[in-house]
Amino acid sequence: MTAALIPPDSLYQRRVPDYNGRTRAARDHHEIKGDQGRLIKRVKGQTIKLDGFNNLTKSLSFNIYDMCYARSRESQIEYLEYVDEEYNSSRLESITEEVTRIIRAHLVHVSTQDYDPRGASVVALINEERDEPAALSVAAPAVVGHLDKSHIAIHTYPEYQKESGLATFRVDVDISTCGMISPLKALHYLLESFDSDVVIIDYRVRGFTRDQRGRKLFIDHDIGSIQDFISDDFLEGYTAYDVNIVADNNFHTKMRKKDIVLKDYLFGDETTSLGVNERKRIRKALDAEIQELFECKNLGGRASLI
Repeated sequence: MTAALIPPDSLYQRRVPDYNGRTRAARDHHEIKGDQGRLIKRVKGQTIKLDGFNNLTKSLSFNIYDMCYARSRESQIEYLEYVDEEYNSSRLESITEEVTRIIRAHLVHVSTQDYDPRGASVVALINEERDEPAALSVAAPAVVGHLDKSHIAIHTYPEYQKESGLATFRVDVDISTCGMISPLKALHYLLESFDSDVVIIDYRVRGFTRDQRGRKLFIDHDIGSIQDFISDDFLEGYTAYDVNIVADNNFHTKMRKKDIVLKDYLFGDETTSLGVNERKRIRKALDAEIQELFECKNLGGRASLI
């Protein structure tokens, strides 16, 4: 396995777990209603009261790569059946609805689309939770979910290389919220919803809001790393590192699966018909492909693996 590129220590943000396994940032990321309904946040151990609507925009974007090997005709058919079941617009719509529930928002509008021959999209507009839920309208055949001034979008992209038999399915997820709701609350659920060999995540807080004294606030919650919002059990299976620009409230995490269990990547007759040497070759090819996606660049010496 090619060694992961680890950035300098000055760029690495270490996770600090608390007594129950969650990190402090994840534990403290909450909001409450104060006196006279004013919005109160707790940041860096201090309680702040916001003046009016929270104008900060919180954007969570990430790619999930799911790798497979399917060279024979039978295995390709089984792989396509897997894709149709795992990544169709109906399932993406269900995931979008659950994300909306987790972050305590309401769906305003959802649109879905299945593409020919493969791929699907869901787009949703959402708004903050209210006493009365906003009306939900669904426009087929596309899926889009919208929050008022906030949105969720999920798109899938299939890719297959005939020469190598390697198939990659990419899921792009974008969640942008304003007000008190935060997409970070749904991050772990989203990661658990898809099989992922490589995950590349970006989180950024933009704009500013004001407290009751008129001071500008450029962030309204504690965060040292995106990894703070992913369970330790999930992270155990991945090599992960951060490149964060904390002063700009800009956070970046990359993850790749540590161990490749070949049977999880095979379909059809290839699960039983491959010889020992062929299985070793395929495993090396998968590992090299995953590493290239993780590092976002082509690596040398690939020709002998295909």
